[in-house]
Amino acid sequence: MNLGIDLQGTFIESLRDLGIPAGTAKAIWMPLPMILMLIGATVGVLVATWLERKISAAAQQRIGPEYQGPFGLLVPVADGLKLVFKEDIVPAKSDPWLFTLGPIIVVIPVFLSFLIVPFGQNIVISNVGMGVFLWIALSSIQPIGLLMAGYASNNKYSLLGGLRAAAQSISYEIPLALAVLAIAMMSNSLDTVDIVNQQSGYGILGWNIWRQPVGFVIFWIAALAECERLPFDLPEAEEEIVAGYQTEYSGMKFGLFYLGSYVNLILSSLLVAILYLGGWDFPIPLNLIAGWLGVSELNPLFQIVTAALGITMTVFKAYLLVFVAILLRWTVPRVRIDQLLDLGWKFLLPVGLVNLLLTAALKLAFPFAFGG
Repeated sequence: MNLGIDLQGTFIESLRDLGIPAGTAKAIWMPLPMILMLIGATVGVLVATWLERKISAAAQQRIGPEYQGPFGLLVPVADGLKLVFKEDIVPAKSDPWLFTLGPIIVVIPVFLSFLIVPFGQNIVISNVGMGVFLWIALSSIQPIGLLMAGYASNNKYSLLGGLRAAAQSISYEIPLALAVLAIAMMSNSLDTVDIVNQQSGYGILGWNIWRQPVGFVIFWIAALAECERLPFDLPEAEEEIVAGYQTEYSGMKFGLFYLGSYVNLILSSLLVAILYLGGWDFPIPLNLIAGWLGVSELNPLFQIVTAALGITMTVFKAYLLVFVAILLRWTVPRVRIDQLLDLGWKFLLPVGLVNLLLTAALKLAFPFAFGG
């Protein structure tokens, strides 16, 4: 198997060649991936908000933004600047500390979750052994921030939105965890890198979506509910509760909720791509292409091309899912709160349990195909 290009090892070795001690070289490397993660996530949000406008315009046979920069590309920048410079208003009878902490608690876990996302074989910030469950654990913190924001606003609509967010998150985290357990059972690991490696070698035919179609649907529905995307945006249903937990927010605090929502959508799409669509794996195995071309897998140029294609494939798959999520928002009506909870508890939960038991049975019966 091609192990790809080791960015960390190459960077540290290059600094050591310049006479810098190994400890200092590692210290210089440590903040770089985190800075790249923050820049990448922020740029991803700008692209997602632009796509939201363009796709919604196309769905409704409109043009969408096109005059603010080429193809309207500067509209997300204008959004960000507007939110930064808007006045930050704190309601008179709110709890100012909780009111400020709410959006912070919502955003931080989402950004931390990018630590476990692998864009290539060695292109991951932190190769945690329980990467997927770390994401589930971090995502369970977000509703606390939403509930905190709703309670601190001293507004009935905000409190109702916060309670809805907590109920929704609890309802859909369990089916999502069951879908992840089925993948972990087949891969014999919770490490995101191991999960992608288990799918590689056979191209598109080895991806988990063919072995876990039910798990894929459960995970995608639960991920949309976790991101509070339509048709599951009950915590901020403007026709019913004004804007839910963010009713009293303005300026950059409102911007943090907005940022957290889109970063969470991109993160969920990346994880679906990693768990079910082979991550950085190419539809045709690259080692097969290398054999056809007579190129060694240890060739440095081939490794660079492999790494670049890996990042491209991961991002492409993720944005394909973002496209589907945005299209769903503008084509599917919002469900009622009772329908939302019924879907989670009465349908997805039992189907997730049956899928997990079926995966265990198939793993025992066909170990060569289901990771025995």
